[in-house]
Amino acid sequence: MSAGSSDTGGTPEVQVEVRLVKAGRTKIRYPASLLADDGSHLVVRAPWAAEGVRDFGFVRFEPGDVFTEHYWRDRWYAVKEVRTGDGVLKGWYCDVTRPAVVRGRGPGELRYQLLVEDLDLDLWASGDGGTVLRLDEDEFEESGLAERDPVAADAARRALDELELLVRGGAFRDLLARPLPS
Repeated sequence: MSAGSSDTGGTPEVQVEVRLVKAGRTKIRYPASLLADDGSHLVVRAPWAAEGVRDFGFVRFEPGDVFTEHYWRDRWYAVKEVRTGDGVLKGWYCDVTRPAVVRGRGPGELRYQLLVEDLDLDLWASGDGGTVLRLDEDEFEESGLAERDPVAADAARRALDELELLVRGGAFRDLLARPLPS
């Protein structure tokens, strides 16, 4: 596939700048390619965007990894499928976030921004299904969100519980079924 075109017969590829914010500051921003958008569920693909290797102990994210990222305008989480450069599934890193906000998307637009606010809670589900980990609950409690915005804190806790139930209940892959291409 050549730069600037997709695998849909030469249709120009829509570029998305993903911007992840935390506590009002930009944590990371990176380019991604839009795979699909049905008005609620967006799917983008991007290479590992951080510098070097990030070893969590249960998984390593490293240069060459490819992330297929699922965002929703009406759900309080984002799910990132992580694969090695040669396609081996590592697992899914799930961020509890406010619903995604899209800026600059209009008819014929080939570039726009996806803004996502990280709320600290995370879930990891390994590709082999053997490991499901709730992450960063201590950071969430220390963030002060429950005092500043109790409604958002409650939504974040419910989102983490929902993700865990979806993974453990076998409905996780249905959640990630791709919407129609945009």
